[in-house]
Amino acid sequence: MGAVKEQYIVDEHGERVAIILPLDEYEQLQEDLHDLAVVAERRAEPTITFEELKKRL
Repeated sequence: MGAVKEQYIVDEHGERVAIILPLDEYEQLQEDLHDLAVVAERRAEPTITFEELKKRL
């Protein structure tokens, strides 16, 4: 993927209020956000050792 320069939408004072991203970049950000949410949800789950995992498999 080539370098893409994001575009901004500004208000009447020239302040940035929104951004225009390529769809694939937006979708990747959404996927990353979902992954982070899953990690946060599972943070308190108990862990097991690698040896225990091998036994279970």
